[in-house]
Amino acid sequence: MHITLQREDILKPLSYVAGVVEKRQTLPILSFILLRQNNSEVTLTGTDLEVEIVARVKTGHSANGELTLPARKLLDICRALPEGAAIDIRKEGEKASVKSGKSRFSLLTLPATDFPNIQASQWDQSISVPQAVLRNLLQQTHFCMAQQDVRYFLNGLLVELNGGQLRVVGTDGHRMAIGESKLGGGAQDLKQIIIPKKGVHEFMRLLEDVSDLVELQFNANHVRARTEDFVFTSKLIDGKYPDYTKVIPASQNKLVHVEREALRESLSRAAILSNEKYRGVRLTLANNGLKISAHNPEQEEAQEEISADYSGEAMEIGFNVSYMLEAISALHSQQVVIGLTDANSSCTISSPDIKTPLYVIMPMRL
Repeated sequence: MHITLQREDILKPLSYVAGVVEKRQTLPILSFILLRQNNSEVTLTGTDLEVEIVARVKTGHSANGELTLPARKLLDICRALPEGAAIDIRKEGEKASVKSGKSRFSLLTLPATDFPNIQASQWDQSISVPQAVLRNLLQQTHFCMAQQDVRYFLNGLLVELNGGQLRVVGTDGHRMAIGESKLGGGAQDLKQIIIPKKGVHEFMRLLEDVSDLVELQFNANHVRARTEDFVFTSKLIDGKYPDYTKVIPASQNKLVHVEREALRESLSRAAILSNEKYRGVRLTLANNGLKISAHNPEQEEAQEEISADYSGEAMEIGFNVSYMLEAISALHSQQVVIGLTDANSSCTISSPDIKTPLYVIMPMRL
């Protein structure tokens, strides 16, 4: 087995594949990646048995064969080599030599036949989406996923196909994010899948802000994404996602229009003196004004005041400032609209005249 590659050609795909590999594994083979050469193409495969990434690299050396190498060590070696370096990999018995210039490394290999792969076939549905569109949907929603919630179905993102729309939803029970995009082609049957947290984060690393299409395939247990450069496969969370539409406020009689950047900066400053555990801030609404205040157990206080387009009755309401900041930072409009009903009901945060992304945040008692 003999592979020759350029450092710049392998570094990016290797970093994607090695990202799946956990540092601590119950099976030694899972800390390795599989290199398989078929003529002038080399595929790199990494997996943790839940998520699998296969990346492709072109090489000028035509051959066939396969071997496994320690993922992190190979990545660190490639990163440490100088730009433009040529890398020569050869299998020598139970070891593999990695040479570049006057540098030589001897690495352990394990049998390629022991390397696992996620078995998935017979796809129920398939759609094609521009990478930039899918990347934006994930970026707009991923931060609302739950962190190790006992309601395991919240520890991932809901991806929903319905008619001609692709919708992505994330919630942790205290806040929710919804992003959607229209699909080209014919109408799709209703399909819901839940991609686990790690799968979402690894998938986001692969997607680029380009118009090239990514093909998404679904079945009851897996999702697979294909481009010219990679194949991403993830197991799905087996469970029924809650009816998120019931969380969206039906009507809101108080709408606050405010400059996005001014609101973000004011919330960031007030957050400095908020309670480190609960992160609460109080919003006080009055005619054409919004006051933001925070205090902590040390009796320290912060107060901010910004102008806002609001003409309703005065009210006070508390929110987790981190939730508000993440939602506001994910929007790109100059203004944001905060929708309110009363001090005990959820608020919505969105851009003017744009339906999604939409953020729903539960209030806090302060």
